[in-house]
Amino acid sequence: MAEERKTESLAAYYAQLTDTQKSALQAVAMDMWEPYIGATREGLPNGGEKIVFDRFHIMRDMTKAVDTVRKHEHREFLRAGEDSPLARTKYVWLYSDERRPEHHAETFATLQALNLKVGRAWAIKEALRTLWTFRQLAAVKRFFTRWYGWAVRSRLEPVRQVAATLKRHLDGVLRFVKHPITNGVAEGLNSKIMSIKRKAGGFRNPSNFTTAIYFHCGGLDLYPR
Repeated sequence: MAEERKTESLAAYYAQLTDTQKSALQAVAMDMWEPYIGATREGLPNGGEKIVFDRFHIMRDMTKAVDTVRKHEHREFLRAGEDSPLARTKYVWLYSDERRPEHHAETFATLQALNLKVGRAWAIKEALRTLWTFRQLAAVKRFFTRWYGWAVRSRLEPVRQVAATLKRHLDGVLRFVKHPITNGVAEGLNSKIMSIKRKAGGFRNPSNFTTAIYFHCGGLDLYPR
C-alpha cells in the first residue's frame, strides 16, 4: 500500500524485491502514468522494455474522446440555432456494437446515417479494438500505421490527441503481442477497495484505510480451529 500515485509509490515496491525477483519479472501492465513509467524504468533491469500499456485504459481514453467530440458537436448545433440530434445520446455512443442494448439500436442506426462527427470518432474508436487481436509484431505495426493515419486525418482534435499519445508510447502499446496481459485483476481488486471505502463512509486517516484493505482483501483465514 502507498499513498497517492507518485514515482516513489511504485519505486518503494520495486525496492523491496531482491535482484533475482526483479530479473524474473517479465512484464508490467500499467496505464500511461508517467510517474509509474519512470519508476519501472529505474526500478527493474531493462524496465522500459517490460512495460505493457493496459488496453482497457487505452480504450477508456478513446471512449472519453468520442464523448468529447459528441459534446462539442452538440454545442455546435445549438449555437447554430438548430435542434441537436445528439441531445441525451451520451450513452448511445459508449457501447461497442456487440454490447449495445437493443433499446439503443434504432437510435444509434438513425444517428449513424446522419454522418456526424461523433459517428466518425466512434468508428475510429471501434477500429482500434482490433489492435489487440494480432499475434505478430509486423502485422500489428502495419495495422497501427493505417489506424494512426485515419485518426490524425479525422480533424477531430480529441481523437488526434489520443492517437498522438499512443504514438509516443507505441512500444509499450504493441508489446501486448509478446506479453498479452492487462490490469484486469488489479482493477477488480480496486473495485473491491472502493466498495470498502463507500461502506465505511470514508476513513479518518490513510492508516485506517490501509488496515481495512488488508483485512478485507488479504485472504485471511478467520475460521476458529
